[in-house]
Amino acid sequence: MGIRNYLIEGVSGTGKTSVCKELQRRGYHAINGDRELAYQGDPETGTRTDGVTHEHHIWHVDKVKALVANQDEAVTFFCGGSRNFSKFIDLFDGVFVLEVDLDTLNRRLDERPENEWGGKKTERELIVRLHQTKEDIPKNGIIIDATAPIEHVVDKIVRQSEEKKRQPQ
Repeated sequence: MGIRNYLIEGVSGTGKTSVCKELQRRGYHAINGDRELAYQGDPETGTRTDGVTHEHHIWHVDKVKALVANQDEAVTFFCGGSRNFSKFIDLFDGVFVLEVDLDTLNRRLDERPENEWGGKKTERELIVRLHQTKEDIPKNGIIIDATAPIEHVVDKIVRQSEEKKRQPQ
């Protein structure tokens, strides 16, 4: 939905939702993909699936494409994780990957209620494994240290997105 579009990714608990809220508070166009674009489906075909599993948490590719094609905003940030990001990652001008250390991750997950993703023991075990292996996140993103206060994390993302704007494509 922007002339420039950025994806903000990272494992659960790294701060994607908090970054999205802070970007919105500052007046940026930021989409919470986990709430606005996500559904349970096959990452390859997009066909809806029953139940709720991490492996089937995907975004509507056509919606992502339509939002990227709409250039009403100067910049749009897409915040969240999806198992089918490979289907649309090339549409973005840049990708930011939020990272935190294991202690910070565990502290953040401790604060989650049990009915929120990462609140259950089995979900936490998966998140910790994904944190260690980094298997579910884009490989070539700009790493952002998300252990800092949210204002500093967003400052860095905004600064980096502005620098990318000035670089020749």
